[in-house]
Amino acid sequence: MERMIIKLSMFHTLALGVLSIWFGNWLRGKLPILKKYCLPGAVVGGTIFAIISLLLYNAGICELTFDYKVANSLFYCIFFAASGAAASLSLLKTGGKYVILFCISAAVLAAIQNGIAIGLGKVLQVPPLLAMMTGSIPMTGGHGNAAAFAPMAVKMGQSNALEAAIAAATFGLISGAIIGGPFGRFIVRKHHLEDPALDGQGEMEEASGNAESGDSMFKGDIVQAMYLMCFALGLGGLFMTILTKLGVSFPIHVCCMFAGILIRLFFDSKKDTDHSKLYAGIDTVGDFSLGLFVSMSIISMKLWTLSGMGLQLFILCCVQAIFIIFYSYFVDFFGMGRNYDAAIIAVGHTGFGLGAVPVSMVTMTAVCKKYRYSKLAFFVVPVIGGFLSNITNAIIITKFLDIASVMQKAMGL
Repeated sequence: MERMIIKLSMFHTLALGVLSIWFGNWLRGKLPILKKYCLPGAVVGGTIFAIISLLLYNAGICELTFDYKVANSLFYCIFFAASGAAASLSLLKTGGKYVILFCISAAVLAAIQNGIAIGLGKVLQVPPLLAMMTGSIPMTGGHGNAAAFAPMAVKMGQSNALEAAIAAATFGLISGAIIGGPFGRFIVRKHHLEDPALDGQGEMEEASGNAESGDSMFKGDIVQAMYLMCFALGLGGLFMTILTKLGVSFPIHVCCMFAGILIRLFFDSKKDTDHSKLYAGIDTVGDFSLGLFVSMSIISMKLWTLSGMGLQLFILCCVQAIFIIFYSYFVDFFGMGRNYDAAIIAVGHTGFGLGAVPVSMVTMTAVCKKYRYSKLAFFVVPVIGGFLSNITNAIIITKFLDIASVMQKAMGL
């Protein structure tokens, strides 16, 4: 009997995304171990739904398809605009040095990921071009880079490169979502970075259902924040149009983040007015958008693509996931100063280093709810993961694809 295909509209997908978040948060309340290891509700609920979808597919009952890309793009850009609006002038000045350091770190990681893929792939007798589909293409690059660069490998002669890259990107998304929270908890506890005066407030707010800043916020603050973020999207779109005309390619979410930064600088210039409630409203809108983006991204994953990965590619992906833990710890955490901000930045790198900036943000948020917020990390990670690493990674991928192609021809494959 032919498997039935059930197409879920954008509104159905939104509703399921919300249900997944509610279910994940409910499980976090029932299973303290999920909170203990900082596993986000959107990740917990979304993963369970993705597993249910996998079971329905494998049982031959149905295949669920989702119309989510338009809504995801909207929430993704709102989240980046809100991240930009969180960057005050003092933070921009402080964060500049860390942006440079982290950009170098992200580029080095991408190069090593490709080195591991080709080197270990040779040991496991995986063709170099196929092994590259478990390197920085799906890991640091995510599904977007997998779809963009895998066809290049196909043209070079590796016919199954796209399927392998998409499967590896899916693996990276799942592992990144699971690794970040426990990894962050480990660093904070091992290096005694707790602050008894501040830690735990996020969890108490979540349990009570009222954020500390939300007690004094008016409805108008949230409405105004939403209006500003929508305006930032339009402003970001204008920037993108102008840059495109000038021959410069900038992703829309980065343009929206820049628009958010300009909005923050504008309000900060009005020193005679207290904008703290408005900024809290913008943070709330950003959290809302991030949660929905991550939830919809996870519930729409086709986990059955992993079944065709094969043992050798699975081993390569597992090695990448294990390696990034050590890299983020010894390079990012120690290199950024071995303080709390460095710990959260390291958590962020495990997220986008395995496939997606939103995973970075949601795992960083989960750790910060348990402990405390890091303005520096929430500025540095989106700038690098959302923009600069895309440029450096593309250059590195191109070079390694050429190397892999030469190796494959030399091997007569």
